[in-house]
Amino acid sequence: MSLATGGYVDLRSDTVTQPSPAMRRAMAEAEVGDDWYGDDPTVNRLQDAAAELTGKQAAIYLPTGTLCNQVALHAFARPGRFVVCEASSHVGGTEAASAAALSGIAFRRVPGRPPGMLHAEQVAAALAADVPNVSVADLVTIENTHQRGGGSVMPVASVAAIAAVCAERSVPLYLDGARIFNAAVVAGTTVADYAARVDALMFCVSKGLGAPIGSLLAGDAELIREARRLKILFGAAWRQAGIMAAAGLIALTEGPKRLHEDHATARQLAAGVAEVLPEALDPAEVQTNIVFADVTSTGHDAVDWQQRLAASRVLVTTSHGRVRMLTHVGVMPRDIDAALAAWREVAAGMRATGTGRPAGAGTSRSRGPAGSAGS
Repeated sequence: MSLATGGYVDLRSDTVTQPSPAMRRAMAEAEVGDDWYGDDPTVNRLQDAAAELTGKQAAIYLPTGTLCNQVALHAFARPGRFVVCEASSHVGGTEAASAAALSGIAFRRVPGRPPGMLHAEQVAAALAADVPNVSVADLVTIENTHQRGGGSVMPVASVAAIAAVCAERSVPLYLDGARIFNAAVVAGTTVADYAARVDALMFCVSKGLGAPIGSLLAGDAELIREARRLKILFGAAWRQAGIMAAAGLIALTEGPKRLHEDHATARQLAAGVAEVLPEALDPAEVQTNIVFADVTSTGHDAVDWQQRLAASRVLVTTSHGRVRMLTHVGVMPRDIDAALAAWREVAAGMRATGTGRPAGAGTSRSRGPAGSAGS
């Protein structure tokens, strides 16, 4: 079944999915308790399932992936210390102010080669102590898949090489695995294989797996005990959360089986956009469900394209001057056909009216929902 937001093809994010009929039934019938006290049985089942799936000792269910990251950063890094991350990573960009406000930490951003991809030798250089030993790094983070890297996948061997560097220097390694299931599909491996190389990781059930709410942080028992304390400290202790966790259990079981379909529709989308605007992207670089298109060659900036596409009933976001689109459980091949028809319509309209303008100029009024990329 195709997902429509008021008749729109919604490519803003894989967070826009709506719960399946099976999820809705499970949510309505969920056995619940009070998760503040740790006695919600459905939440506990989801946490146990996440721990077993990742091969970690324990896991905790939290409202968002950002909160999982912030809890982990606070637990691993001391105030006044640094966290090593790739320069365009979510934790070091979108979440950097949160980490500063909640934990008093800063980031040592290392430009990936290509963007999003860190290498072991780069991490080793970033962990080298300065002469007065003031600029100390307490943690290394990696992101897989890497959102701003276009959904790029870090191979298990690369994670293992970085893990070896971290272990040699007694610095923990944390994985922001919001879309780690997508990465595992492309790499032909399991989430547990990735998890075995890191000290802790998080993943979202509310992105490609299709659940309406929530993410899980997994690690050793000591970390998760501290995470439970921080959940309360940060104001995220919820009550009968089993209503949402019930959908998360279905997402964990059913979601990974169909991620290859999202990757296929993303490739279909990328190939079609490249036919309309050959300079916008290389379809061969699309690995998972994220597609970025650089529209600067058209003389119209990404926000203008976003608004014109919305007027043609296709919702996208913008990120650092590019149009960003994500495929998901609610997007069928026919929806991609409709989206590509809109791309062709907008491009033809621009050519016909000769309304090209320098990137960064004022924008037109949108007739549909819009937004900037976040997750």
